[in-house]
Amino acid sequence: MTLAPGLLAVFAHPDDEAFGVAGVLARAVEAGARVTVVCATRGEVGEISDLALASAETLGAVREGELRAACRELGVEEVYFLGYRDSGMAGTPENDDPRCLHRADPDEVVARLVRLVRELRPHVVITFEPGGGYGHPDHVAVSRHTTVAFDLAGDPRALAEAGPPHRPARLYYTAIPRGLLRELAERARAAGLEVGPFRDQDLDRLGVPDREITAAVDVSPWLDKKRRALAAHATQVGPNDPLHLLPDEWRDRLLGREHFVLARGEGGEAARDDLLAGLGNSDPARQ
Repeated sequence: MTLAPGLLAVFAHPDDEAFGVAGVLARAVEAGARVTVVCATRGEVGEISDLALASAETLGAVREGELRAACRELGVEEVYFLGYRDSGMAGTPENDDPRCLHRADPDEVVARLVRLVRELRPHVVITFEPGGGYGHPDHVAVSRHTTVAFDLAGDPRALAEAGPPHRPARLYYTAIPRGLLRELAERARAAGLEVGPFRDQDLDRLGVPDREITAAVDVSPWLDKKRRALAAHATQVGPNDPLHLLPDEWRDRLLGREHFVLARGEGGEAARDDLLAGLGNSDPARQ
């Protein structure tokens, strides 16, 4: 059975997709892939860059609209929300909300993701690395649940009610190389810029060790689309956002290449710059 390649990106909040994988999503759309974004929450407890844009009561609905607008900039037409509530940062009262992703029944979340994988039948799945980038409870949960769902989706003995089994070919974790962060931090400090990830952070813990990176995708041809997708998240990316405080050269260096760790499957040399390399001619293996 011949299929267009499929890519499924699973993240926790609106804007998670824009920074780390927007270029890969735009590239895949242009290549003819079926690209789908799944967002576990609507980011209801995120900070608001400008109170004229949203209130605490309206933020979830506004951020849903921002995600859909960002995806339109990338050419992504399929967007799903799982409907859990934003858990907020670790140790905050929002962590105790029974509606939040942090408190959700893991089996329920996994079953919903398995159903989506079996319905959409992607070749490649992308999510956060296990640490969630910087330890946000929702990022960590989405990584864990997506990984379990990836493993179960191809098992005919698991969750028969979720549809016929389907095993995607590859699971990738998003990653920022620790060496890149350290280089930019050193430049920022030398220039007197103490912003974003370069302020009061242990750079030996932030990011992923360079040796673990298995794919570095040049997305500079899609950088304008990526910038527009980021700008669509107006409640989160205000004029004081760290990205705006970086010199253009540094910002483009940070945004122009997207990095990944291959967590499941085999990639080969071609997949170091194309997550869908070699996967466009047939349905991924089924069991």
